[in-house]
Amino acid sequence: MIPFSHTWPYDVFGDDVHVTECPFCRAANVILPIRKKELKEIREGKKKLLVFPCCKSSVYIVDTDADYLLADRRLRR
Repeated sequence: MIPFSHTWPYDVFGDDVHVTECPFCRAANVILPIRKKELKEIREGKKKLLVFPCCKSSVYIVDTDADYLLADRRLRR
C-alpha cells in the first residue's frame, strides 16, 4: 500500500487530467500530459512517467483511483 504522502488529487475535465496545484513548484491549475484513457491503463498496472509541464519535475505514477494519483515517491510535505 502506498502511503498518503505519495498521493496527489486530480480532476478530469473532458479528456484532460488537471491538478489544482503542482506538488513541486506550486503552480496553479496545471493540465497534465495524461489523458483520461491512460488513467485506466495505469489502474490496470501500467506505470507512467509524468513530467509536470510547469516546472519539468517528474514522477512515476504507479496507480490511480477516482480522486488521487499514486506516485513512487513523496509528493506531500
